[in-house]
Amino acid sequence: MKGQEWYQATDIAQEYDDKRFSQGGRLIDRREKEAVLDAIGPVEDKKILEIACGTGRFTAMLAERGADIVGLDISAEMLGEARTKADAAGVGETVEFMRGDAGRLPFEDDEFDAVIAMRFFHLADTPAEYLAEIKRVSNGDVMFDTFKNTSTRSIYNWALPMGSRLYSRSEVRSLIKGAALELVGDSHDFVLPYGFYRSLPNSLANVFRRIDTTIGKSPIGDSIASVSYWHATV
Repeated sequence: MKGQEWYQATDIAQEYDDKRFSQGGRLIDRREKEAVLDAIGPVEDKKILEIACGTGRFTAMLAERGADIVGLDISAEMLGEARTKADAAGVGETVEFMRGDAGRLPFEDDEFDAVIAMRFFHLADTPAEYLAEIKRVSNGDVMFDTFKNTSTRSIYNWALPMGSRLYSRSEVRSLIKGAALELVGDSHDFVLPYGFYRSLPNSLANVFRRIDTTIGKSPIGDSIASVSYWHATV
């Protein structure tokens, strides 16, 4: 798994949300949460596993909506930030956080109603194995995102701290089929890459987001979008 040591650095964990989801990055956070809820909501009383939960953005959100959720991550430093976030949201007592390897999930077959894995597959060295393990522990929905190989992200991917695995739509469909999952739906967004939005103040980011959304709705929008959201089921 790419980036294991990088994500386990204390300063990276502490600065992760501020660098990615402040200013224009708030638009990214909002859209990702919307994609998760569109796929698996309503979540009240559902047993949900979040793989690579990081600082707990989705874990806390889903717990606030009544989910019985477990957040798993390889980084103890990230989990520390996630616990702080859950406590601040008033759901610290209802969320379970675990340190663990997504390739060897410590759960029974079919244990969860839904499994989500956001910001995960771009780091996966063996995506088919990870997806098969995710499928094993889900008895319902599986939701994850990928970065697209035909997008603007490919231009600067070499400059990222640990790089990213970029996928074609056909490759992800093949992975889903190979894991014996059924594709429910997919959506594609952000013609302009995430890094662009993170550098902008809110007011300017909103302007570019409107332009981005307009292009995204055009006939070429899906093909040049930088991120894809995938919803599958067992």
